[in-house]
Amino acid sequence: MSPFARVVAFTIAAAAAAVVLVVGVVALQTEPSGGAAPAPKARKGAPPLTLELGVRTDREAVALRQAARLYASGKRAAAGRSFARLDSVEARVGQAFAAWPDGTVDRMNRLAGLHAQDAVVQLNLGVALFWAGLPGSEDAWRAAAASEPDSPYAVAAGNLLHPEYARGVPVFVARAALPAGLEGLSPPAQLDLLRRNAAKDVDGKLLYGVALQRLGMQRSAERIFSEAAREAPDDAEAQVAAAVGRFDKARPADAFSRLGPLTRRFPDKATVRFHLGLLLLWSGEVKEARTQLVRATTVEPGSPLAREARKYLDELDKAGV
Repeated sequence: MSPFARVVAFTIAAAAAAVVLVVGVVALQTEPSGGAAPAPKARKGAPPLTLELGVRTDREAVALRQAARLYASGKRAAAGRSFARLDSVEARVGQAFAAWPDGTVDRMNRLAGLHAQDAVVQLNLGVALFWAGLPGSEDAWRAAAASEPDSPYAVAAGNLLHPEYARGVPVFVARAALPAGLEGLSPPAQLDLLRRNAAKDVDGKLLYGVALQRLGMQRSAERIFSEAAREAPDDAEAQVAAAVGRFDKARPADAFSRLGPLTRRFPDKATVRFHLGLLLLWSGEVKEARTQLVRATTVEPGSPLAREARKYLDELDKAGV
């Protein structure tokens, strides 16, 4: 199913475990109280490779995805040969990783010198350093987030820099139905249709913002959601979306400071309580998240968001948290 073919973009079971979720490379070690942080040490096996190609369907993107699948399945020699046939920064990153550990860090450092503003290089450099037990990984991840803040690489960097949060970003759940014919289109055509519909009304903007969030373009989503909020100042959904779009693991207060007051302004709207619960869950505040999700089920009983809130609560019950 296409990434745009569903309104609810996240897995409930995964969100229920938000207090412990981290990106695949492993949680960053934090400094224990009363002592120095443990010295980094090399990890076993080859590090995960991150190549984010969005909805690209060009020949290079198709080949990069195929090579990345070879790498992920452990066929690194074959992946290296596939990457070597391509001419892009992503391919050179892939080649460096496919040779792990032979010269990988050196090659990634050279790439970072040549492409300091390419987030794909900085993010994967940080992973290579971390996997090799060398210092500098956090600096590289910060550089990735700073160089391309409106990209899935910035989201991935946030995962690594803030392992205390759930993976990714909380995605707004829109009430509007997807436009007719969307599922029959290619991913680029789907995104274009949603973009064009965003110019028509608030619902179109909300759905387009959700699609952008799913692609890791959180800053673009924030701008679209903000437009919707300005266009519909009395619409609870638009106001909540604008708050959710501001979520940033480095500055979580930006979202909470806007969403919290909406509980007083729209006390009978499930979308406010549901999304407040979602942001709290993402932040590891499970007890407070549960309280808000319960309220989402009571302020608009039987509504779609009340049902979604109940699913989250059921998963929290199963997880015993």
